Amino acid sequence: MGTSVQVTPLCGVYNENPLSYLVSIDGFNFLVDCGWNDLFDPSLLEPLSRVASTIDAVLLSHSDTLHLGALPYAMKQLGLSAPVYATEPVHKLGLLTMYDQFLSRKQVSDFDLFTLDDIDSAFQNVIRLTYSQNFHLSGKGEGIVIAPHAAGHMLGSSIWKITKDGEEVIYAVDYNHRKERHLNGTVLQSFVRPAVLITDAYHALYTNQTARQQRDQEFLDTISKHLEVGGNVLLPVDPAGRVLELLLILEQHWLQRAFSFPIYFLTYVSSSTIEYAKSFLEWMSDSVSKSFETSRDNAFLLRHVTLLINKTDLDNAPPGPKVVLASMASLEAGFARDIFVEWANDPRNLVLFTETGQFGTLARMLQSAPPPKFVKVTMSKRIPLAGEELIAYEEEQNRLRREEALRVSLVREEETRPDDNSSELMDIDTKTTNDVVSSLGPAYKDILIDGFVPPSSSLAPMFPFYDNTSEWDDFGEVINPEDYVIKDEDMDRGAMLTGGDVDGRLDEATASLMLDTKPSKVISNELIVTVSCSLVKMDYEGRSDGRSIKSMIAHVSPLKLVLVHAIAEATEHLKQHCLNNICPHVYSPQIEETVDVTSDLCAYKVQLSEKLMSNVIFKKLGDSEVAWVDSEVGKTESDARSLLPIPSAASPHKSVLVGDLKIADFKQFLSSKGVQVEFAGGGALRCGEYVTLRKVGPTGQKGGATGPQQILIEGPLCEDYYKIRDYLYSQFYLL
Repeated sequence: MGTSVQVTPLCGVYNENPLSYLVSIDGFNFLVDCGWNDLFDPSLLEPLSRVASTIDAVLLSHSDTLHLGALPYAMKQLGLSAPVYATEPVHKLGLLTMYDQFLSRKQVSDFDLFTLDDIDSAFQNVIRLTYSQNFHLSGKGEGIVIAPHAAGHMLGSSIWKITKDGEEVIYAVDYNHRKERHLNGTVLQSFVRPAVLITDAYHALYTNQTARQQRDQEFLDTISKHLEVGGNVLLPVDPAGRVLELLLILEQHWLQRAFSFPIYFLTYVSSSTIEYAKSFLEWMSDSVSKSFETSRDNAFLLRHVTLLINKTDLDNAPPGPKVVLASMASLEAGFARDIFVEWANDPRNLVLFTETGQFGTLARMLQSAPPPKFVKVTMSKRIPLAGEELIAYEEEQNRLRREEALRVSLVREEETRPDDNSSELMDIDTKTTNDVVSSLGPAYKDILIDGFVPPSSSLAPMFPFYDNTSEWDDFGEVINPEDYVIKDEDMDRGAMLTGGDVDGRLDEATASLMLDTKPSKVISNELIVTVSCSLVKMDYEGRSDGRSIKSMIAHVSPLKLVLVHAIAEATEHLKQHCLNNICPHVYSPQIEETVDVTSDLCAYKVQLSEKLMSNVIFKKLGDSEVAWVDSEVGKTESDARSLLPIPSAASPHKSVLVGDLKIADFKQFLSSKGVQVEFAGGGALRCGEYVTLRKVGPTGQKGGATGPQQILIEGPLCEDYYKIRDYLYSQFYLL
């Protein structure tokens, strides 16, 4: 049998809950994503808690809370201790996302699910990989290779490819096939016929009918219309994910139109987010990278966007219309929630949602149709203690410190208390010593023993003496290197004070907020908010729509397909489509339901014998070399399977064309050869006056049918026909 593969959803199937899945490959357990939502409901993590101790490796695909939000809690409370793998942007931006989440929660509640130290500990030892980097696991995972590939949804977001014995398991969720301002599209289409594809059906029922330019124009026109009548615009956003695309759109539009309306980016980590974005240009789109290479123009040198980390700075800004991008997108906490409550009752203002709010959140409630006229909101804030409360707090802290000091003193006294035999000897010697001291006068009485506990090994009272003998060698005193190692917690604290994490990317104001230990309390009150402002939702989620998802899966054509993360209706819709048109083995498991997607093929490892390879002629095909080999399976002297030359001449084989023809690329090739070419109906390519070329599947279904595809040339046998055929053959390698 092939490589054993089992998939067990822990969260995020048949609903919109965060993503977390257990993928077991030959007994090696991967936790693929470790998400939580903005409600931070611990009950969602109960399935994870039952398997956390068995996890061997964690793969993170995106930097938002839905994909990695539970990582600090799982490592602190659930016993998760496996190594974590992610791209550099997912690691850094994910860390900032969790910082912003914690600080936002801490300002409005006594949040205790995890701390800043827990966040640092969870992200400290993340193993960072680059796109397409093959990382070979060792130990229990010997033979398994993992590699991240571009997903196109967020900066550094990944499709994970897990390979063992030549069989591929692809994990691809929340990908985007469209190229955007700061990101290239996904590379999912580069995978063909993997053993297993795990993907989501989140947008399976959604079809995007709007071109990008038209959508951007509507987006900017909507904002401009409210600014020009004196209104303010609020965009609730995530701290370090899709907000980067929105910032570029606004920056470029303000530059072109020379607008004077201010734009503010308000999160606890806004400065750090942009600093990281400036340094991650190699992870961005070709246009962003090329612009920097040619003119040193960094796309994230934002000239029209002001970065804020405190709402007081926004309140002190000059009056007038403004655009504010603030966290959180769910409006459950953060600056966006406070701003919404302040601006909601002015009909000139606009709240523009760029993504669907998480289920059960205030943002989701406001996106309902029709939107509510009134909403009940609980507003909380943290204030410093004062007066009698502060005095009572300090007295309680002093009492606790005294109790702790007493406890430590008792422990030390217990550790240094002499045994019974030593006590008897000391009593005798103490009497003798006291008699001697008494003869010297009352001023010297008890000076040897008052307030002094003699060592347990001493026969008489004595002052403590420690013989500090050092070891020496030819180079001087022998030192202990551990005495000079800076502890991790000291380094982290020092990094905060100097303005950053280990890379110095955390501004001083945010660091001081993290280190603020002044006594405070949280006060809350309920408000009925009148929603008079405009509420608009536009799609800037950066995910492929239903039609693209179906086309992509058809192109990849997996042997087995596992569907996750979508409401029941979308999951069943995509499942039936794939069963009918793409793949006969489609699974949609429930929470904690394990599906066995082990390949039905038998895989064997064989060696290529030197005698066989000496007669093989390879030919270059792109970055690879290919050759046709006729051989038979035998065994070497070490009893290993090997491919050996066949004893007699091989019979002729049917010609095989190796390569992948893209019709659009072939059209450009023919145009460069002077052939008049244009697209006809149904995806056909009309070449010259008489010849038509089309790409079809084995059943004649156009597009992404399963199995090998065929290129059909239709037309009379004329000079143009043979010329087009020769051009077509030149695009392939003939075996």
